Amino acid sequence: MPTTTPPVTEASAAQLKSLGVQIRIRRKALGVSATAAAEAAGISRVTLHRVEKGEPSVAAGAWGNVLAALGMVWQAHSAGQLADVASERQDRKGWIPARVHLHDYPQLRSLAWQVHGTETLTPMEALGIYERNARHLDAQAMSADEQDLLDALRLGLQDKHPAKETPDGV
Repeated sequence: MPTTTPPVTEASAAQLKSLGVQIRIRRKALGVSATAAAEAAGISRVTLHRVEKGEPSVAAGAWGNVLAALGMVWQAHSAGQLADVASERQDRKGWIPARVHLHDYPQLRSLAWQVHGTETLTPMEALGIYERNARHLDAQAMSADEQDLLDALRLGLQDKHPAKETPDGV
């Protein structure tokens, strides 16, 4: 007789969903199909889909197999360590990455719909896309990380970004 799934707290469900999203992003970044990833993990494609959705009823072994197949590892933190990780992210405010990964910044990804064949942009390209499409930017939907990136790009690259020239005497 099958056992019932124990109740899952909201915090646990959110963590599983987040891990599932990270797994999906990693699989896509590697260019691995769902079928190939599932075969490499020794699970069905349906189970992989359930892992990527963050379903808590999927066996821990399946989660572990998927992580291993994609070159990822489990990592556990205590609540105090999570606060340290959050403060570490705060220390990166004003930091500009060498390459801007579109999957990390949903608003940029939606503005860069015309960019094909790459998942990363240079900081100058990212700033250009943000500025050219500013009227389409949903600032309220931006995560704090994405807002920090945009602020850092504007602050660090504004003087390097070509300004519109005006004719003399105008």
